Amino acid sequence: MTSEPGNATKLAGMKDVADRAGVAMSSVSRVLSDHPDVSDRMREKVLAAVEELGYEPDVLAQSLRTGATRTIGVVVADISNQLFAEISHGAETVLRAQGYSTFVANSLNDPEIAVKQLRMLIKRRVDGLLVSVGEEDGGPIVDAIANSGLPTVLIDRHLGTAGASRVLSDHRAGMSAVVEKLIDLGHTRIALINGLPNVLPAMERAAAAKAAAASHPGVTIEVLSGAFSSQHGEEATRALVARAERPTAIVAGSNQILVGVYTALREAGLSAPHDLSLVTCDPVPLAEFMTPALDTIWRDRQELGAMAATLMLESLRGGEPREVVLPTEYRAGGCIGPAPRTR
Repeated sequence: MTSEPGNATKLAGMKDVADRAGVAMSSVSRVLSDHPDVSDRMREKVLAAVEELGYEPDVLAQSLRTGATRTIGVVVADISNQLFAEISHGAETVLRAQGYSTFVANSLNDPEIAVKQLRMLIKRRVDGLLVSVGEEDGGPIVDAIANSGLPTVLIDRHLGTAGASRVLSDHRAGMSAVVEKLIDLGHTRIALINGLPNVLPAMERAAAAKAAAASHPGVTIEVLSGAFSSQHGEEATRALVARAERPTAIVAGSNQILVGVYTALREAGLSAPHDLSLVTCDPVPLAEFMTPALDTIWRDRQELGAMAATLMLESLRGGEPREVVLPTEYRAGGCIGPAPRTR
C-alpha cells in the first residue's frame, strides 16, 4: 500500500513494486508470471517488495492480457438445499487451491431462471461452467451451454449436452441395497416418494427400486413423483397413510422431501420404525443426534463437488471430457424394522 500527503491510501501497483525492488517492470512481470528466465536474486528482490507493499495483481488487467478471468460459474437448482451447498463448497475448495474463484448462481428449480443465470455468467466471461439444474428436459438450457463454447461439467445430471464432462452418483447401488434390506425384513408394500421423474437421481432411484422388487413375487414398489420439496413429501405421505392398507415402508427421495414426510407422519400419530420403516436419500444435518437415528442412502456430497472441480481443471488444461461415477451406500440407523404385520 502507498499513500500521498492529503490523499487516501491507494493500492500498490506494479510500478511501485519495481521501484521498491530497483528493477524494471518487465522483471516484476516475469517474476509474478513464474517465467523460467529469472535469477534467484531477482526473484527474491521482487517477492520481498511485493510482501512489503502488500501488492495484489490487477485481475482485470490480467484477464485482458490472457483472455482468462480465472473464475468458474456454478449454477445449482437450490442453494438452500444442503446437498447443493456442500457440492458448491467442495468445488470451491478445489478451485480456490488452484487460483480460481467461483460465482454461484441459484436457479430456484426454474428452467427459465437457470437459462438467465447461465447467460449472466457467460457475459461475465467465466472460464467454465459447473451445472446442476432442477430439470433435465430444457432445450434452452442445453442450447445456452452449447452456445457458450465453455468447458462444462454436469453434476449428477445428463442433460444431453455433448462435449461436457460429468460427475454422477451411483444411485442404483444405494437404492437396491435399501429395498433388499426391507424385503428381507418382510416388507411387501414399499413407497418411494420421489423427485421429478425427468431428473437423473430420481430416474435412477425409481428404476433401481422397481428392479430390486421385480425378483420378489408379492412385493410392490409404488413411486410417487413430484417436486423435490417438503410440500410434495407431506402431501404424498398424507395420501399413503390414509389408506386402509398403507405402505409398510417409505423411502424419501431427498432431504427436503423428508421434512414433509416427517410432518405428515407426526400429524397422523405414526412413528418409525414402530408403525412403518423410513429411509431417506442423502445425509441430513444433525441426523446422528436423532432418536432413533435415520437410515440413509449415503453419498459424499463434498466429493461430488470436488470431483466436478477436478474435471473442470482437466478441461481447462486441454483434457478430453470424461465421466466419473461416485459410490452410494446404505447406512443403517434405527428407522428400519420388521414389517408391522410380522411383529
